[in-house]
Amino acid sequence: MKTPLTLLLLLLAVFKAQAVDVTDSLGRHEFTSAPQRVVALNWAAAEHLLELGVTPLAIADTAGYREWVVQPTLPAGVEDVGMRQEPNLERLAELKPDLILSGDQQRDLVPRLSQIAPVLHFESFSSEHNNAEAARRVFLALARVLDREERAEQRLAELEQGFDQLKARLHAHFGDTLPRVTVVRLMDSSHVRIYGDNGMPQYALERLGIAPALEVPVSQWGQVQKKLTDLGAIRDGVVLYIEPFPEADKLFATPLWRAMPFARAGRLAAVPSTWTYGGVMSLGYLADNLTRALLSVPTE
Repeated sequence: MKTPLTLLLLLLAVFKAQAVDVTDSLGRHEFTSAPQRVVALNWAAAEHLLELGVTPLAIADTAGYREWVVQPTLPAGVEDVGMRQEPNLERLAELKPDLILSGDQQRDLVPRLSQIAPVLHFESFSSEHNNAEAARRVFLALARVLDREERAEQRLAELEQGFDQLKARLHAHFGDTLPRVTVVRLMDSSHVRIYGDNGMPQYALERLGIAPALEVPVSQWGQVQKKLTDLGAIRDGVVLYIEPFPEADKLFATPLWRAMPFARAGRLAAVPSTWTYGGVMSLGYLADNLTRALLSVPTE
C-alpha cells in the first residue's frame, strides 16, 4: 500500500515529467502545460505560431502584417494590440494571455510585459550569429513549449523539399548556370536597401544555389542602406526588388535607372510582398517568390 509520501513523490514525478524547459534570449523558463492564449508582439513570432497551427490571441499591428508579411495568412478575428514598438499594455492585461512573445523591438518592455503574463523573448537578429539558424532554433523552442514538435518537424521537412523543387525549376529555365542575384527594397528615388550576408533573402538564395550579384557584409538585419547609384556596380547579375514600392513606374522612367546595366538588359523583376525579417518558414516563402520573379527574367 502506497503511503501519502509515496503518492506525493509520484505526483511530483509526473508533474516534473510534464514540465517543459525552454531557453530564450534572457534565460531558462519552465512551463507545466502548453499555453493556449498566446500573444505575439513581433511578426516573426506571429509567423511561427501560425506555422505551428496555433492562431494567436492577438498580435501587434495586424494591418502592417497583412501588407508586409502576407504569408502565412493571418486569420480574421486576431486582435490588434497596437504598434510593435508601443503595444497597448492595458488591452494586453485585459486579454489575460497565458504567454507573450516578444522580439528585438520589445526588449525594454519585457519587465512590464512580465507583470501581465509569462514572456518568452527572442532576439533573433544579430551580426554575431546566423539569423536563419537562430530562427530555426526559435521555431523549435516554441514548438516544444506549445506541444507542437511533430508539426514543426513536418514543416521543416516540407521547407527542405520546397528548396529542392524550386532549384530544379530554376535550372530548367536557366540551364546549368544560374544567374547571380541581388535582392533589394527600393526606398525612394535616391536610396535602396540591399540584402546580403546574414539577410533572410540571401539565405533563401543560397538554398537555391544562387550567388549574390553584389557582395554585402554581415550585419544585424542582413542589409545595408546605399545610394541608388551603387546598384550600377551590378553588371551581369539580376536585381529583384520586393514590393510594395508605389513609385516604381516613376523611378524606372528616369534616365538614371534606365542607364543601369541590369535595367538595360531586362534583368529586373518584382517580388510580391514577402517579409525579410521573419521566422524560419519565411525562407520558404522568400524562395518561392524569388523563384517566381526569376522565372520572368529572360535567359541569355
